[in-house]
Amino acid sequence: MEKYLGGQEISSAEIKTVLREATLKFELVPVLCGAALRNKGIQPLLDAVVEYLPAPVDIPPVEGFNPETGKPESRRSSDQEPFAALAFKIMMDEGRKLTYLRVYSGALRPEQEVYNSTKGKRERVARLFRMHANKKERVAEVRAGDIIAAAGLKETTTGDTLCDRDHPITLERIDFYEPVTSVAIEPKSRADQEKLDFFLQKIADEDPTFRVKFDEDTGQTIISGMGELHLEVIVRRLLEDFNVSVNVGKPQVVYRETITQTVKAEGKFEREIEGVLHFGHVRLRLEPRPRGSGIEFSNSSTDGAIPEEFIPSIEAGVKESTGNGVVAGYPVVDLKVGLLGGTVREGQATPLAFQVAAAMAFREGCQKALPVLLEPIMKTEVLVPEEFLGETIGDLSARKGRIEQVQSKGKVNVIEAFVPLKEMFGYSTDLRSLTQGRGTFTMQFHHFDWVPEKRG
Repeated sequence: MEKYLGGQEISSAEIKTVLREATLKFELVPVLCGAALRNKGIQPLLDAVVEYLPAPVDIPPVEGFNPETGKPESRRSSDQEPFAALAFKIMMDEGRKLTYLRVYSGALRPEQEVYNSTKGKRERVARLFRMHANKKERVAEVRAGDIIAAAGLKETTTGDTLCDRDHPITLERIDFYEPVTSVAIEPKSRADQEKLDFFLQKIADEDPTFRVKFDEDTGQTIISGMGELHLEVIVRRLLEDFNVSVNVGKPQVVYRETITQTVKAEGKFEREIEGVLHFGHVRLRLEPRPRGSGIEFSNSSTDGAIPEEFIPSIEAGVKESTGNGVVAGYPVVDLKVGLLGGTVREGQATPLAFQVAAAMAFREGCQKALPVLLEPIMKTEVLVPEEFLGETIGDLSARKGRIEQVQSKGKVNVIEAFVPLKEMFGYSTDLRSLTQGRGTFTMQFHHFDWVPEKRG
């Protein structure tokens, strides 16, 4: 500023230095214009990444924890540190699985064995590639700070940590939204049937927010994703990339279930199986938790009636039961389960019996605790011209939307609202009709909330 006011010339190097410092302090966000499709402005963007964003050595050591001790661990961005990398993307390349890695520390070579600390399994890297858009360049070694693709990793999925077996570390996982929309999908021919399951699994390997399951009750294959558009893209990929023709049902909302009251429940299992008498008796306390807090299991028993070796079986019985709720069979979320105690019979107590007894107690508790359905609520942003603002807000309100704010940006208004997903099916067509084709919207999953009329 002093140079400018003094009429002195300011060099581009000085400007870049100040821009870099401000960017690293989050005081400034460089904005560049361009179009990747037409290769416009791409080189300035890449130059700006180099000039303004932090290099690996500019940021603090990455934090994680030792999976064996649970104690905090860190890795500096140095080739001399033990190897640590995070798998952040899976891609199928000519039928082969490529795992994209961000190397935080150490070095890695082809044919080297690494340890997947997230899954507790050893893996071997077959080949390493530096990716250049649509072509790959094989490399003999990668070091701290590199972003590369590895072939040969069979068990590794998005969010897993790879490290040195002698110096294990687990880095922070990547959190993914749970799917909120489902459709039934079926092949059009017998030939398509053989290919469908194979290619759906390949797509699921690439996309952590996409799920596939087979419904044994209806005999249908159910695919789930983050919205109508997400599933439309999947179906189009099946046809265009994999040459699989399918019929698709109407989108269905994926609900959740939870409880609204604290209750106590017990389950008793006593049965003879293949000549062996199995007995287990469990008492549980179920408490509701805040939205988005998940499932928590705790051993609150103080009488010591249940030996420690049966506690994991009881927890497993509870966790398995959360996958199928009592209202409509949807997964159960946001509750705390405490083990109060139980009864053990010498010679008859088995892990299986306690697992089944825990499942029975959990189900009884859910039925007594006034269960409710939770539906996905989408954070929705609608851009409409001024003259259509009133009609658009009225339409969102009719869809049970909660208007958060309306901002004016010139002749366009931005409406921010929370709307139930079930009310947003077909909204793009309705919005075009309402605004003469001039309105646009985006939405993403925000949270699950109670469906008042669906109380169990």
